[in-house]
Amino acid sequence: MTSNALILVDFEKEWINQNSDYFVGDISNVLERTNKLINFCRRHDYKIIFITHIEKDSNGAFAENSENTKIIEELNKQDSDILIKKYKISPFFKTSLENELQNINEIVVCGILSNLCVRSTIQDAYDRDFKIKVIKDCCVSFDEETQEFTFKDLKSTREEIEFLNLNEFIE
Repeated sequence: MTSNALILVDFEKEWINQNSDYFVGDISNVLERTNKLINFCRRHDYKIIFITHIEKDSNGAFAENSENTKIIEELNKQDSDILIKKYKISPFFKTSLENELQNINEIVVCGILSNLCVRSTIQDAYDRDFKIKVIKDCCVSFDEETQEFTFKDLKSTREEIEFLNLNEFIE
């Protein structure tokens, strides 16, 4: 029985669309590492959960059913993986995530944006007493300073959370 889950937060095409106001730049190296993470977790029977962000009533960014809210194609998503759509920053807010995490002890988190939806996932999971590992180099922010501050701040206020790079996690 699975007691671990990998939560992949908002790996959506919106972030890699050069015409989007939300374009985060070339993240091909992050996607490559994230695929290694997914493959490792799959081999170790983790529950794989993809989260996508939808803006209700949007005709632009993150519009429901738009191409840009689909999972980035380079990622090794399988039909058996769970896909949860969220309409707010936290993937726990009015979604099935909590039900999906029943009998899960440890969660591994990565995604886009570290300082927003990823942070909210971590905080809300922490408040639900999950053991949490964050894979830092499988997370994306608009800039390195924001990324580093987010992880430093979370670590200083929730010291039980483990912040690792992919290589540290899979070794």
